[in-house]
Amino acid sequence: MIETLTALLCAHAVADFVLQTKLMVTRKRHPGVMVLHGALVLLTAQIATGQFAALPLLILALLHLLTDCVKTYGGFGGLAAFLTDQAAHLATLVGIAIWVPDLWANGLWPALLPSPLAPALPHVMAIVAGSIVAIRAGAFAIQLLMQGHALSDSPEDEGLPGGGATIGYLERALILLLVLTGQIAAIGFLVAAKSILRFGTISGDRKATEYVIIGTLFSFGWALLVAFATQSLLAALPPLEITALRP
Repeated sequence: MIETLTALLCAHAVADFVLQTKLMVTRKRHPGVMVLHGALVLLTAQIATGQFAALPLLILALLHLLTDCVKTYGGFGGLAAFLTDQAAHLATLVGIAIWVPDLWANGLWPALLPSPLAPALPHVMAIVAGSIVAIRAGAFAIQLLMQGHALSDSPEDEGLPGGGATIGYLERALILLLVLTGQIAAIGFLVAAKSILRFGTISGDRKATEYVIIGTLFSFGWALLVAFATQSLLAALPPLEITALRP
């Protein structure tokens, strides 16, 4: 079951946070855009599991569309709606994995790929899913959170275009990497480094200081939560057997 869930999680992350563009999000009330998103959800699930005629995946896509329709046409917005929407999607993925636990095992990839690669693919998918959720989904969550804390006055030096977002991407990617490699203590140095580098640009401005602190703490917290969840998922997958090379 865990391989099936991992494949579905990876497919969901790709469909919702990579293939769903900003233009699609802004025009999602259009039925054609909504159907296109549902088709991408189905396609990514089919590719990830190696199942191209499975009824459970069609049901998965329909439930995903139903959840998105409730959110979109119900006018729900903000961070709470985003988290509730993602929780509903996660519950659907878990339900499908419990219903059809052998979806991955009976799919194309275990039969097609050679022995060293097939068992490793779910591990790769777990890392891909964790990376996307930590970096891309984290950016959307932070953007929604900070909407209620937007600075009324623009600072004199606004910095590089998109610089703040890029810093966020990099810090969450580094936190994920540090947790997965067992270097958790190094995260403290990352926090200290960012604090020192930011001090000169926000010192004396209480609003800007609080804005940066809120965004930074949420970004670090999100990345840590996703990193530990990814680590737990990797630990739950069957261990990889690495054969020693013979001289």
